[in-house]
Amino acid sequence: MSQRANTQAFFDPSTGTITYVLWDPATRRSAVIDPVLDYEFKSGRTSTAAADQVLAYLKEHRLGVDWILETHAHADHLSAAHYLKERAGGRIAIGENIRLVQTTFKKIYNLDRGFLPDGSQFDQLFRDGERFMIGGIEATAMLVPGHTPADMAYLVDGSVFVGDTLFMPDVGTARADFPGGDARQLYRSIRRLLDLPPETAIYVCHDYPPASRNAAWQTTVAEQRAHNIHVRDGISEDDFVSMRRKRDATLGMPTLILPSIQVNIRGGALPPAEDNGVAYLRIPLNVLPAHKH
Repeated sequence: MSQRANTQAFFDPSTGTITYVLWDPATRRSAVIDPVLDYEFKSGRTSTAAADQVLAYLKEHRLGVDWILETHAHADHLSAAHYLKERAGGRIAIGENIRLVQTTFKKIYNLDRGFLPDGSQFDQLFRDGERFMIGGIEATAMLVPGHTPADMAYLVDGSVFVGDTLFMPDVGTARADFPGGDARQLYRSIRRLLDLPPETAIYVCHDYPPASRNAAWQTTVAEQRAHNIHVRDGISEDDFVSMRRKRDATLGMPTLILPSIQVNIRGGALPPAEDNGVAYLRIPLNVLPAHKH
């Protein structure tokens, strides 16, 4: 099958995140996948340099935005979905299981009564297998839980955008120890992705490269099945679960997990400003596990 969609990647070195603009050259309509809002942890300041690069690309290529697609509620960067929608339009979408994540983290953050864990902060909640259009190109949402309950992959024109389920083959797979995560479920989600045709292009959401190479983000189903250090062909579900649990037990929490999730479960919107006009992030004390050694 000949591919019609164009894909442009934007790598954010401070968070290791890759944002994608996927667009149909026939209609010049696009989807932006996993946009980044810059956040300086020490000062508590947000900025928009990464998102502005995306906006400049959209303007340069005269692209309209149909969708702003989130693969999940990220724990390692703040989402710029709300910022992009205000400036370029489009519908913010995520998997319908975001409601489970919202319910969990509403309790952790003790969010105000006005925050409803019903997914209403997003314009579209995709079901597994739901099809939608990017211009004239059909896309399919695939539920791939395990890293979180709400992870989605997006299959478009011979390519699949997998979020945090898979990394590059020499980096492996996502952790599964966040609230609602499940290593066994993650393995089954990954095998579902690896059952796609071997030539299917896989685009990852993050890369944490070893010193021996530069950041990369495109691979194939065949390459993952042959070389992924955690989940290549021949590694059983039980072996994967054992490895993942042992490895996750050594990992500390991501630096931005507490700032980011309370923004990302709102579709990238900052918390409402208080009566002094300032928005505040909440940092729950002694709730998440301590740093692991």
